Amino acid sequence: MPRFDLPWALFASLTLTVGAVLAFWGWQRRRLSRLRQLGGDAAVRRLAPPEVRRAPRARGLRVTAALACASLAFAGPRWGEGTTITRSEGIDVVLALDASLSMLATDERPSRLERMKQEVRRFRATSQGDRIALLAFAGRSYILTPLTADDGAIELFLDNLDPSIVGQAGTALAPTLIQGVDLLRAARGAAGRALVVLTDGEAFDDPAESLTAARAARDADIAVVTVGFGTEGGSTIPIREGGGTASKRDERGQVVITRYDPTLLRAVAKAAGGEFIAAGESDKGTRIRQALARVEARQRDVAEGLSRPLRISWLLLPAVLLLLFDALRADGATFRRARRWLRLAAPLALLVTQANRAQAQVERDPMAQFRLGHFLRAAQLWRSQIANGDQRPTTLYNYGAALLAADSLDTAAEVLEHAALSPDPAVRALALYNLGLAQLRRGSAGDARALEGSLNAYRALLRQQPDDAEAKWNYELALRVRKQQSGGGGRNEKQNEQQQQAQRPQQEDASSMSRQQAEQLLSSAARDERESQAKRQRGTRQERPVGGKDW
Repeated sequence: MPRFDLPWALFASLTLTVGAVLAFWGWQRRRLSRLRQLGGDAAVRRLAPPEVRRAPRARGLRVTAALACASLAFAGPRWGEGTTITRSEGIDVVLALDASLSMLATDERPSRLERMKQEVRRFRATSQGDRIALLAFAGRSYILTPLTADDGAIELFLDNLDPSIVGQAGTALAPTLIQGVDLLRAARGAAGRALVVLTDGEAFDDPAESLTAARAARDADIAVVTVGFGTEGGSTIPIREGGGTASKRDERGQVVITRYDPTLLRAVAKAAGGEFIAAGESDKGTRIRQALARVEARQRDVAEGLSRPLRISWLLLPAVLLLLFDALRADGATFRRARRWLRLAAPLALLVTQANRAQAQVERDPMAQFRLGHFLRAAQLWRSQIANGDQRPTTLYNYGAALLAADSLDTAAEVLEHAALSPDPAVRALALYNLGLAQLRRGSAGDARALEGSLNAYRALLRQQPDDAEAKWNYELALRVRKQQSGGGGRNEKQNEQQQQAQRPQQEDASSMSRQQAEQLLSSAARDERESQAKRQRGTRQERPVGGKDW
């Protein structure tokens, strides 16, 4: 349904149109009255040509329609969806967001995490020309979005930000600073660069490493702003447990009290030559904008997606054409020449209209956007379809596949888990394959739980489709990665190469495996799983989070 920037102008448009009709009606009556002064009807027919005697209804209709279109254009009509290109100035900003369990504390209402999201939205509202990247961190850091000016993509990942995103418990600040600096160093263009860290300051890694990373940011001419959340009095951490809510406890069974610690945040900002914004400050989003005011901006064209474009030209163009046609129609000879040109121009105008319509359809088609490589845009469109009531399993699967292609692994895994419950075997098979791939990528980065999830997904898929060659290859790869990690091996060049092979399965090796070999893989995996359970029962120590604390 169209909207108008100036709703009151609609009433003015209606009044103007009715006034034009009444004016033409009055003008015609006065004209006929003057003609009657020539004599009777016979004298008028003899003295006045037919075009003079006839009422110019067509001309009145043209002028009235042109006036109505022009007045509606003045009201500022908006409808549909489109991409608006605006030129503005901005900088490149990486927002490092603390997604650890301690951010669920309620000493800030409704919680530290939700308060942080509110401040990010306030900052974004004052930074329309900036390119923003989101970086979530807890025990490790994870890039949610690359540098982008797409508000829809940023909002998509901001909505889904929670402690399950990162996958490794604890809080480590140094890796976050290092990854943020590397991301900004790789950015193209001459715009100023800034790294904003939003956290409660309760980090459990080595503070010296964080200070070293802060100095590296200063040397790279990257502005650093640290922003605190929480209170020094602290709060418990509510977590879901047994269908209800309980307070987080440590390994000794004591209730955890998480406290805002400004010491490290202040030291990092000082080492980087940046600015520290304390948790007690109000309107932190505006304070961040003020802190970054000294960073040099760069002019750029920003594409604003999913907006209601201003459609003034759709109404002004008919108004101009109607007036032009009326002017040509008044001169018979000129009109006849123009009509010949219009016959030639009509096919070209139709071709241009069809091309514009096809382009608009491509912009609104998520599958077309996916094939063009615009994965975030495709995910955004499918998410909109789901929000509007499209609950088809294929739509949910497509949304998860687009998130996976955009490298949003945690959110993709969550969506694909729901898609894998589909009653449609084809959709379930596709969802299980991509779910396994998402978990495999997470597991290759050191997340043991995600690696087990990958194995479970491929087991389920191979039970349904034992001859799926690509699933066999990725399943065997997941087993090798788990074996390397359990043996203490780190992530090396060979493992990186294997991860790339997981994304491009080798058909030749995988297709040579028979159904019996697939069953042998399943039984081997079951033995491995039983051995792992036995080791855990014998007290084998598991990898602990950063600093030994998982919040």
